[in-house]
Amino acid sequence: MSAPARGNGWLHGRTALLIAFAFSVMADPVSSVAYAIEAALHALDGHLGLLLAAMSLVVIVVALVVTSYHQLVDRFPEGGGAAAATGRAFGDGWSFVPMGALIVDFVLTIAISVSAGASAIISYVPSLAPYRLGLALVLLVLVAGLMWFGHMGRAVFALLTVVFLFAAVAVLVSVATSAPTVADTISAEAGETALLHSAPLSVLLAFPVAMALATGVEAPSSAIAQLAQLDDAGRRSFGRIALWLTLGIVGTLTLLLTASVVYLEIGLPGEDSTLVADLARAASTPSVFALFQGATALLLLSAASSSFQAGPGLLKALARREDASGGHGVLPAVFGRANSHHTPYVGVGLFLVLSAVVVTAAGARDQRLVLFYAVAVFVSFLMGLVSMAILAHRDGQRRWMALNIVAAVAVGFTLVMNLMRVAAIGSLAATAVASGILYWAWVRAGKPSGAAHAVAEAEAGEASETGGHEAPAASNAVRGASDAEEAADAAYAVDAVQEPAPRR
Repeated sequence: MSAPARGNGWLHGRTALLIAFAFSVMADPVSSVAYAIEAALHALDGHLGLLLAAMSLVVIVVALVVTSYHQLVDRFPEGGGAAAATGRAFGDGWSFVPMGALIVDFVLTIAISVSAGASAIISYVPSLAPYRLGLALVLLVLVAGLMWFGHMGRAVFALLTVVFLFAAVAVLVSVATSAPTVADTISAEAGETALLHSAPLSVLLAFPVAMALATGVEAPSSAIAQLAQLDDAGRRSFGRIALWLTLGIVGTLTLLLTASVVYLEIGLPGEDSTLVADLARAASTPSVFALFQGATALLLLSAASSSFQAGPGLLKALARREDASGGHGVLPAVFGRANSHHTPYVGVGLFLVLSAVVVTAAGARDQRLVLFYAVAVFVSFLMGLVSMAILAHRDGQRRWMALNIVAAVAVGFTLVMNLMRVAAIGSLAATAVASGILYWAWVRAGKPSGAAHAVAEAEAGEASETGGHEAPAASNAVRGASDAEEAADAAYAVDAVQEPAPRR
């Protein structure tokens, strides 16, 4: 075997690793199209004329966040996202604000994902409509129960994301050969004159609700901690590619599905259906409709599973070690307990209970939950962007500072607009409570240093312990792709031994 062979094997392994990583971390934002577009249409009172404008504004704001997080990945290649940036800019104590926001976001992601999953199933089997809440709770318990047997590999999330994208493309291809219905055209034209008089205000009021689409777009900035087999430059590269690939795929898919809804003039769905389900039903064949609904439900459950990993993992990273070997020591040691499959079962149980309460309170209606959704994660975004602006100012990076400020203003505006709704105030209050509890626990523990890196350590997963802290390790999600790369390196190493080195 020659050196070029090693290069090809290394390249193939690295490419497989990148694909597995990128498509797994985008599962959450991709799944959000199942309810985000519909949320905007509800906020527009069913008027289709401004739906595309509202969703375009959503994509623009997401693009600003992704652009700023491109710089965040460069500054923190070890992972950590907004929490790491906030800790660097303001001190460890402030990092609990984005951490508390993430905890609330994880609970809401689980709740809205299983509720939307139930909606996707009911849209295909309407006879299950009377059992909506029970179905959602069964899905919730099922996902939580599977966590007992260890973290579901992110490679599964990547596969389900790809399957959903194929199903969505099949629906979009069908749309190209379809025509709008007369009935929907009439309903869309009703009130068009009144709508034109308040178009800008209508868009400004509608797009913040649809910013649920933005949840999860920051995931690559934290998830790169999983890639311990790469050096800093490799993690920077993977994180940036994943960020822009997420923006490209989620943005394109969102705008195409929105344009299809407008073109076919689908209108607001009935109580036992969803907007994207109505689109797929109207435009495609029964087999494509079944594929789309099945892929949607599975992807939504994957998003719930991902939060069931991340939330308890963060609590575990903040917990004391029962063997007194170290750890941050912020939370009680019980949150660090794990079973033989390395699952922090106490944390999983806590998130199960909290999510069940939220699902029950909302009647498993994802369009009710979406009113709470795009708040907590935007607190995290805002803290991260302001922190990056401060760090850029310290380093004399004026262009990045200006960009971070623009992004922070856009995110802040979105947050304020969302807070005009009572439901959003409840989400912000929950974020304040979660952040306050973490900060109080940190103060009681004697303000141990390094807590700002807990998010990165949670993403890194199970690893060997060195110096009281968990060293980053490759997750099961990308281990298979990593093995291919390592095998290529090993093969090359053998060649290096067998082939004499050239004389200098």
